[in-house]
Amino acid sequence: MMAHGKSQRLRMKRRRNGQTDYRRRMKLLRGGAPRAVVRVSNTQVTCQLAEFGTDGDRILASITGKTLVDSYSWPLDASRKSVPACYLAGYAMAKAAISAGHKEAVLDIGLSASSSGSRVFSALKGMVEAGLEIPHGETVLPDDERSAGAHISESISPTVEVSKKAIEGAFE
Repeated sequence: MMAHGKSQRLRMKRRRNGQTDYRRRMKLLRGGAPRAVVRVSNTQVTCQLAEFGTDGDRILASITGKTLVDSYSWPLDASRKSVPACYLAGYAMAKAAISAGHKEAVLDIGLSASSSGSRVFSALKGMVEAGLEIPHGETVLPDDERSAGAHISESISPTVEVSKKAIEGAFE
């Protein structure tokens, strides 16, 4: 016996699972500039510079919270997804992108909420301070005390400076 009624068309799998907003993705891709992708997971932050390709996105530069610990003297016991860690990951990714010859990008925050001063905008602040040209409004960036970690503890601020110097030393 045949089924009756209107045939249903399935949405794409990543849309059904709530992983990709294809309308927003297409708007980002139309500009032609590489995307500065920021994702914050349960354990760490990931910052990538991605370029669209018909066979899949190409990753031009990538920094994770683990990279901060392994290469840029971020403490092993410190959070890899805090506001200062996101700032440093964005800073390191931008330095890597600039040294690879990329000067501009557009911010891709995926499905995360766009709250002013959040971790994704902390990563954006790091990218902008490192010299990557990304269109943004100044009101969304966290203040300097938050990106330095003063709201967490007094011991984080010197650690952020040490890690920032290690990042600068690696890309000069």
